Amino acid sequence: MAIKNFKAPTTKEEKDYTDKIFVSKYMTTKLITFRADQSVLEVMELLIKNKISGGPVVNDSNQLLGIISEGDCMKQIAESGYYNVPMNDVKVEDHMVKDVETITSDMSIFEVATLFYKSKRKRFPVLDNGELVGQISRRDVLKAALALKDS
Repeated sequence: MAIKNFKAPTTKEEKDYTDKIFVSKYMTTKLITFRADQSVLEVMELLIKNKISGGPVVNDSNQLLGIISEGDCMKQIAESGYYNVPMNDVKVEDHMVKDVETITSDMSIFEVATLFYKSKRKRFPVLDNGELVGQISRRDVLKAALALKDS
């Protein structure tokens, strides 16, 4: 029976490998963020313009308040049509997801892959010391896996 060794890497080669598996290496740091007081219409325009499917909602201190996505916008479109309510005054804070699962930059991409698989989420905001420092998507994890395939 083999015993697994969970000790920290001791050789430079082992250390180089472990440095390659952290979220911090693969996360997106130049994020398009939204404000709670923005209109949902403005969010839709930015999602389309920037070819993204959602993004974090932050306050002036870059603290995460929630996430707004295409799905949240779709819900607003459907409700506006059904209730015949104009969308001009609808704010992000009324439609964003406020209970958001987050991760830290020192997690491994393997841990994050498991979280993606189990939660069906498309992205996770990355927080360090309560501040938004990035975001990692399923695609980022796929890129990491390809980059690590020879390691």
